[in-house]
Amino acid sequence: MKRTAFSAISIIAAVVAVLGGRAISAQDKYTLQVPGGLAFADFRGYEGWPVIAVSENGGKIAVIMGNPAMIDAYKEGVPGNGKPFPDGARMAKIHWIPKKQETYPGQPMVPGIQHDVDFMVKDSKRFADSGGWGYAEFEYDAASDTFRPGTLSDKPPQANDAKCGFACHTTVQAKDYVFTEYGHR
Repeated sequence: MKRTAFSAISIIAAVVAVLGGRAISAQDKYTLQVPGGLAFADFRGYEGWPVIAVSENGGKIAVIMGNPAMIDAYKEGVPGNGKPFPDGARMAKIHWIPKKQETYPGQPMVPGIQHDVDFMVKDSKRFADSGGWGYAEFEYDAASDTFRPGTLSDKPPQANDAKCGFACHTTVQAKDYVFTEYGHR
């Protein structure tokens, strides 16, 4: 009995050591930052924000989420009411490579491996020369379970600064530079 208990304790200790070592060596994504100061930490808790909409673009599935200021603005009719989003409004867009769920009825396409996460924050003073919005894009590497700021070699290329999304978003200037429409509930 003592030998079995000792063996069980040894196995549990080894598992805890391995898992503990992985946790210690895991990346702290909240230390990442793009030039211009926009940091992953500026969006802490984004994983739990309410969903604004879901999209498919460029072969990726995306969910777009917003912080309370963003959601409240949408509910008040922004940008359709002609008002801009308030300073402090934040959005996160997570992209996944889709995969087919072969065993589910209808074989739906669902999120597979994460591809990246994009962020936007409204700060009309800090980002006055980019429509009041700051942008960041962080590529995800599933093999290492780490993120890194996007670069010009990524697809699509990222200028890797807080204004990287502005050129693309000028096409929706009349909507305060925001593509995403709030999905009806």
